[in-house]
Amino acid sequence: MASAPTPPPLLPVTNPAPGSSPPTAVGSDAPISTPAFRLFLSRLSDSARRSLSDRRPWGELLDRSAFSKPDSVSDATSRLRRNLAYFRVNYAAVVAFALGASLLAHPFSLLILLGLLGAWCFLYLFRASDQPVVLFGRTFSDRETLMGLVGASFVLLFFTSVASLIISGLLVGGALVAAHGAFRVPEDLFLDEPNAVTGTGATQGLLSFLGGTGSGV
Repeated sequence: MASAPTPPPLLPVTNPAPGSSPPTAVGSDAPISTPAFRLFLSRLSDSARRSLSDRRPWGELLDRSAFSKPDSVSDATSRLRRNLAYFRVNYAAVVAFALGASLLAHPFSLLILLGLLGAWCFLYLFRASDQPVVLFGRTFSDRETLMGLVGASFVLLFFTSVASLIISGLLVGGALVAAHGAFRVPEDLFLDEPNAVTGTGATQGLLSFLGGTGSGV
């Protein structure tokens, strides 16, 4: 008489406790706080759009008939002050172009700078507050992460050519702005009254994306 077939072994099943979340796969958490990163991009886009709305026509900036030699140092200083208030967005673009050209001429230094900015973004600025930094099996606190990033920034900026390239780009851009502002006659320029008084509207709009951003610590 044939014996009955042996039933297959039962696999153990673990029922989750009431109110507990289902298990997630290791590494499924995003390494960056998505809401904070999206908020930063939204602020950056809005501030850039508001600042560019105050940009003056480039033809007006480069009008050859409006250039003349200043009569004195005080005249050059007065011209520069008025032109800075009127062409501030255009001048910021000139300085940014000089800085970008200086970095693009040295791709290795540009890669170092981009890597440093990426480390700040992913490890501190937009990292989720409940997700610690773990390297080589060791968990780093927020203070240790910040100190490590500051130390790495100091080493990479001042012991490589990155800092010198940034300074040289800013100096070239500042020299171009100073020369244009001193030789451009501002008699035909008309400033809006609120901007003429403060002179900071575009600057505040350009830097407003920094408000409210942080590491979530």
